[in-house]
Parts: sequence; C-alpha cells; structure tokens
Amino acid sequence: MEQHPEHEDTTQQRLTDLEIKASFTEDLLDKLDQVIVRQQQQIDLLMREVTLLRQPPTEGDLSRSTNARDELPPHY
Repeated sequence: MEQHPEHEDTTQQRLTDLEIKASFTEDLLDKLDQVIVRQQQQIDLLMREVTLLRQPPTEGDLSRSTNARDELPPHY
C-alpha cells in the first residue's frame, strides 16, 4: 500500500504534536505531584499542632498568669 507524501507529512505532524502534548502533560504531572507532597507536609504539620492544642494544660501551663492585665505591655 503506497502512502501519499501529504499523508506522511500529516501523520508526522500529528505524531510530533502528540509527543509535545505528552511532554507538557508529564511536566504538569510532576508539578502537581510536588504540590501534593507539599500540601501533605502542611496537613501533617497542622495535624500535629491540633493534637498539641487538644492536650490538657500541664502544671507549667497553669502556673502562668491568666490575668489579662498581667499580659499588657509595660507602657500601659
């Protein structure tokens, strides 16, 4: 089966276009993966902070003054 030169050019151009799209898609996937990893690290940090905030206060925490007047800056 003989192909026409125009058909070969069209096929080659379509193949080149697909390769370019695949390359951009791989790059986008890598960037999205980096975003997901960073967001998971942020979620892990926030979960640790929430866990710490939910813990009951210790004796050291209770010994601190809870009077708002004691927490005012010295210039008041």
